[in-house]
Amino acid sequence: MSDSLMFNNDAYVVLETDRPEELLTPAEMFEKLKQIVIKFAEDLPIDVQQISGVDAKVQYLLDTSCELDLAPGEYLQWYVVRLEK
Repeated sequence: MSDSLMFNNDAYVVLETDRPEELLTPAEMFEKLKQIVIKFAEDLPIDVQQISGVDAKVQYLLDTSCELDLAPGEYLQWYVVRLEK
């Protein structure tokens, strides 16, 4: 049985082409990916394109991926981090 702590996500570290590293909350990460899914709808991987609904596509990406190639030489990477309290 998997440990439920594996599914806790306090924040995301986000790396983008030519931008400094960002630390986003889960809600901010969802919104960032949502804008990218809308903007790059035709260029998303086939498995993502087959999902109906923008929110469902974003959730799928959060659950199954950590990187998107946006254009040649452009990328978006995100990694879940747990913050100590």
